[in-house]
Amino acid sequence: MLKLSGEVLAGQQSAGIDGATLEHLCKSIQEVTKSGVQVALVVGGGNFWRFRDQKELGLDRTISDSMGMIATVMNATAMQEKLKLLGVTAKAFSALAIPSVLDVYTPQKAREAFATHDVVLCAGGTGSPYFTTDSAAALRALELQCDVFLKATKVDYVCDKDPKKHSDAKVFTTVSYQQVLELGLEVMDLTAVSLCMDNKLPIIVFNMQKDENLMKVVSGEQVGTNIS
Repeated sequence: MLKLSGEVLAGQQSAGIDGATLEHLCKSIQEVTKSGVQVALVVGGGNFWRFRDQKELGLDRTISDSMGMIATVMNATAMQEKLKLLGVTAKAFSALAIPSVLDVYTPQKAREAFATHDVVLCAGGTGSPYFTTDSAAALRALELQCDVFLKATKVDYVCDKDPKKHSDAKVFTTVSYQQVLELGLEVMDLTAVSLCMDNKLPIIVFNMQKDENLMKVVSGEQVGTNIS
């Protein structure tokens, strides 16, 4: 399971999808599939909409979260089509029912898609408000029986505080689920960490912006932070 933030797709833009970034990400995934590894993918929607960034508008949380889920559908659809253009067999589903755009997600249909597709994209979050796409990715990883949860970020490692602001920030190359929870490490939604911990699903946090990192992680090289 590869979890991408929506902001990554914006590249250097303030919002939307940057074409060069989209192609780079999809080519990285293409390289992985060529090695024989199947990929489940969850992408966020922060490049278009996210509740916490729009609180001042005063919108109802359930409505705002639904808008965020629609944003993930836009991103997943774009990635599906770009992957197809690169010759990668990809199938996207949405937990938020928009049947004219994507098939509605069920674990059975997504698992069946893996029989004929290299990449299965899961959009629409969990389909319910109040859950982040980190939690959605953890849930989908378990439903699709993935071997590992890959959390793609802009940083090299998990740290106990922002290394850009604190020169004494402690870097973790390995850390336990319990330590992440007890220390409140801001690596991902703690609900997602708890779900992975309860089901013994390992998490690897790594910098997706560095070339070849995704392939290195999939190949078993020590890259980023291993949470287990």
